[in-house]
Amino acid sequence: MPWSVRALNRATLARQLLLERRPVGIVEAVRQIVAVQAQEPASPYLALWNRITDFDPAHLDAAYARRAVVKASLMRVTLHVVTATDYPDFHHAVERSLRAFRLSDRRFAELGLSADEIADLLPALLDFAAEPRTNAECQAMLDARMGIRPEPGLWWALRPFAPLIHAPTGGPWSFGPRPSYLSGRTGAPPADRAESLRRLTVRYLEGFGPASVADIAQFTRLPRTAVREALTSLVGELERLDGPEGVELVDRPGQPRPAEDTPAPPRLLGMWDSLLLAYADRSRTTPPDYRKVVTRTNGDLLSTLLVDGLVAGVWRPVDGAIEASAFHPLTEAAWAGLEVEARSLLRLLGTRDPDVYRRYRRWWAQLPGAEVRRLGS
Repeated sequence: MPWSVRALNRATLARQLLLERRPVGIVEAVRQIVAVQAQEPASPYLALWNRITDFDPAHLDAAYARRAVVKASLMRVTLHVVTATDYPDFHHAVERSLRAFRLSDRRFAELGLSADEIADLLPALLDFAAEPRTNAECQAMLDARMGIRPEPGLWWALRPFAPLIHAPTGGPWSFGPRPSYLSGRTGAPPADRAESLRRLTVRYLEGFGPASVADIAQFTRLPRTAVREALTSLVGELERLDGPEGVELVDRPGQPRPAEDTPAPPRLLGMWDSLLLAYADRSRTTPPDYRKVVTRTNGDLLSTLLVDGLVAGVWRPVDGAIEASAFHPLTEAAWAGLEVEARSLLRLLGTRDPDVYRRYRRWWAQLPGAEVRRLGS
């Protein structure tokens, strides 16, 4: 029997620790989520608060500090938090796409260097980043080594694909607006890119499957041919499933597949939660009518209400409360669940930044008509 959208939703929620909070540590939770979106420093904290029983933000601070989890540019050339164990293979698997993102830009030609010359700068840059370095320091080092080049400069060319992680710089969410960088290479890089692609594919399916080739390509920003090659190399380790409307899906055997009538508690997801960005077909988590509402024209993905496993609205903190805007009528039971979540979220924000995501408030004026309630006050 083909999988329904609702069954896919419940499988995804189970693997993303969103059917129930779990009493797990930070590293285990990040590993299960696979890759935590981290464009905004607060978002990994909110992602883990949504998933871990009695989440303590100090534990994530400590995991960053000891580099048990690391923040870096990875899939889709965006910032993610991943385990230190996963980082080498993830970076190796997507490095070509990260490199192409910059070196295919017309501005690269203006630097007057070949792709090989840019790549040859990496060892010196990684040695320099043995201790935290700012953007300005990295640019100055490269300019001194190779001579000052036309803007935007050598650092602009290298930064997206160099194996660098972000060094914690302080502030309420461990990272501030001015990043510092550290070498993310603690040994030789993985030698076999095909093996790194396989590992990334397996890890994706463990956290987000069942999924299609298009879904995996969307998450990784890898060509579909590369995804198919990785899946072919995993024959015997994967299951092929019938998805909605005849789409072929693949999955790892033995992963959670709860019944589609399994209750899904409400959640207040932070901006860019990985749950909402991991698929080409996002209908398993986001009703099609709402996709362009919560994903703005510049790519900003708003903080969302998750009700019965689906996006049902957005939220923001306002004057010591959570303002929740629902896109359709919700039951009183759903509102009661959101109230409990809001009180817990306000306690977390109160220890760090009660006005989180303040600079994105401009989008609220453009939201469609909705039922708005003040929660947690």
